[in-house]
Amino acid sequence: MPKIMVVDDDAEATQLLESILQQQGYETVAVNDSRQAMQTAAFERPDMFLLDLMMPEIDGFKLCRMLRGHRDFFFTPILIVTALNDNDSRVVAFGAGANDYLAKPYHARDLMAKIKELFQQEEDEA
Repeated sequence: MPKIMVVDDDAEATQLLESILQQQGYETVAVNDSRQAMQTAAFERPDMFLLDLMMPEIDGFKLCRMLRGHRDFFFTPILIVTALNDNDSRVVAFGAGANDYLAKPYHARDLMAKIKELFQQEEDEA
């Protein structure tokens, strides 16, 4: 089963996402400090990223750009999962390289639909 890396400074949010994903059979890796995300990603080699945008130090926009700039993650799907639900944030996130965007609060069905769609798109492009 694919491995999904969750990056959010809120430990409760990462626990919730991990629980939902693991119930669906996904392997998960959680990082609550965005400064550690690149190192962890290089070690874990996830098949998808779920990123929050509002994080201290390195925000999700910058982390998304960093992941897209890394040769190993140039094509890895990135789903933004954030409380920011405004058009400007969406535009900047997509400009930074995000594949899709889900605003909190979300329903688990919507999350899983987006994840499945992103993995399907990746398969179709391969």
